[in-house]
Amino acid sequence: MSDPVILIPARMASTRLPEKPLADIHGEPMIVHVWRRAIESGVGPVVVATDEPRVVEAIERVGGIAVMTRADHPSGSDRIFEALQTFDPEGRHDVVVNVQGDLPTIDPRAIAASVPPLSDPFVDIATLAVEITRESEKTDPNVVKPVATPVGPGRLRALYFTRATAPTGPGPLYHHVGLYAYRRKALERFVALPPSPLELRERLEQLRALEAGMRIDVVLIDDMPLGVDTPHDLERARTILAARRSH
Repeated sequence: MSDPVILIPARMASTRLPEKPLADIHGEPMIVHVWRRAIESGVGPVVVATDEPRVVEAIERVGGIAVMTRADHPSGSDRIFEALQTFDPEGRHDVVVNVQGDLPTIDPRAIAASVPPLSDPFVDIATLAVEITRESEKTDPNVVKPVATPVGPGRLRALYFTRATAPTGPGPLYHHVGLYAYRRKALERFVALPPSPLELRERLEQLRALEAGMRIDVVLIDDMPLGVDTPHDLERARTILAARRSH
């Protein structure tokens, strides 16, 4: 069906957790743990896209591939597109999986689950979500919710994404996981588009694709991966990964 490549954007400019990609987790930088989860997914080659030579060194030290990109990219999507052109100028890889560089505990099976929807020629982008079980998350504007309609077992077609509590009425709400699998042509089109009105209003980049008429399907997974944004998150990630190592 496809020849996927995984790209992991890693930028240093985090205010809440300085030098976040290099934060130590059991003797290795966080970005190396994310790289390992991506390798374990078995999806395809894994490339880290960064603006920091120390990240390149950390990845190459464990035998991985890292590509230097410009420091002024407005988003991770722009960063991975530059890295894709550097790594694969011939266009061999027709599916691009964008795994955020702050997900050291993500289940490799979740990464792999993002790719199958692209076997449908009408799907441009695939992403992930988890059913919300905690009431507080339903009204939390930091929890992005896909408003989506079922198209198959464990799979939805996104109509909208919002920070509001939606949709209304009885039924499940979902917590969006910011991991994307793009058709290469869809990524190329996406990064060429200007920011859209609803994207700017909601501060959600994926709305640019929907406003342009692109189709995003959502795969439901069981567990919400921990995004590391603060020192507290980093401690939680260390605890989770220590528990996995002891099993």
